[in-house]
Amino acid sequence: MTLQSISRMTRKSFLMLAASATLFGASSHADHVRVYVGTYTNGTKSEGIYKFDLDTTTGKATAPQVAAKVANPSFLAIHKDGKHLYSVNEIDNQNGKKAGGLTAFEIQSNGDLKMLNQVETGGTAPCHLTIDPTGKFVLFANYGGGSSGAVAITGDGSLGKTTAFVQHKGKSVNPDRQEAPHAHSVNMSPDGKFAYVADLGLDQILIFAFDSATGEMTPANPPHVAVKPGSGPRHFAFAPGGKRAFVITEIGNTVNVFDVNTKTGELTQVQSIGTLPTSFKGVSHTAEVVVHPTGHFVYGSNRGHHSITTFLVNGDGSLSMQANYQSVEIDTPRNFAVDPAGKWMLIEGQNTGLIEVHAIDPKTGAPKGDPADTVKVSTPVCVKFLQVK
Repeated sequence: MTLQSISRMTRKSFLMLAASATLFGASSHADHVRVYVGTYTNGTKSEGIYKFDLDTTTGKATAPQVAAKVANPSFLAIHKDGKHLYSVNEIDNQNGKKAGGLTAFEIQSNGDLKMLNQVETGGTAPCHLTIDPTGKFVLFANYGGGSSGAVAITGDGSLGKTTAFVQHKGKSVNPDRQEAPHAHSVNMSPDGKFAYVADLGLDQILIFAFDSATGEMTPANPPHVAVKPGSGPRHFAFAPGGKRAFVITEIGNTVNVFDVNTKTGELTQVQSIGTLPTSFKGVSHTAEVVVHPTGHFVYGSNRGHHSITTFLVNGDGSLSMQANYQSVEIDTPRNFAVDPAGKWMLIEGQNTGLIEVHAIDPKTGAPKGDPADTVKVSTPVCVKFLQVK
């Protein structure tokens, strides 16, 4: 394991780090959280969605167990009521039709997931979903179909009718990856007024005004923002407060920083910074972007370099690379997550079937070198936390 640190701090940055350390120590979160893991099941040993408990004092995890058997639940979303969980079914056929799907679950007292129902997404290979802030709709992104939309959540937590469906159109400059639209993620603004869909195939983040009463998605003005041709925007994350956003580009290996107009939804790019050390000359593609709960650090994962890059959020809101962490045990860190208290980072190795639990250094924001624990789950793709009452 190696940890390369880069220390360039302004006075404002230093004060932000000190505040982070205080917040880390003053957490009032529970001493354990439940972790759900989405996986790929096709051609693997995985059976579906897994669960384990994480002790947030020690970083120790219980043995993983199957929470629900379901096909290719690659990405998950947990409802704010703590009683329901939703997954995509990243497949090309659902109920005999050429379409992927979504599955609704009720969370049982022991953490098991009881399937409520499944619906089609109208496109193939749905790879991402989110729940609007009101808790009334699930929004989805179809990678294979190049489309996005929304489905209503009924009173019992099951999935109801499709309230929005948008077929993306166009292509970009990479004929192998961008021959057509490929929606890769969907995120809601904190106030629920706008939905942002990163489309890798178009080199655009599509912007929709979202009606929280009807679940309808209408193109905003402007309806999208473009990124550098060939860079392939993948995932999207808001800073606390929603006035700044970060988009990670899968092909370009960058994190792009945007100012957000909270009234119109417009995105204005203010920075683009690489995720890889300058010494690396191989092939790598990014996957996930995560903002620390304090808002003082941003993280990106690199598949190929097999690392997590930590960025410091400077006093002016710009990013500077703080550290780059590599583990010999982690191959293809597709997804990773920071626990609600900001103390622990769980890093998945999709190809090694491992999830490492790392303490986060409150001064640098980076994951510490030696994991506190390691959890074995076949082809982990997504990690989500649920506070256990």
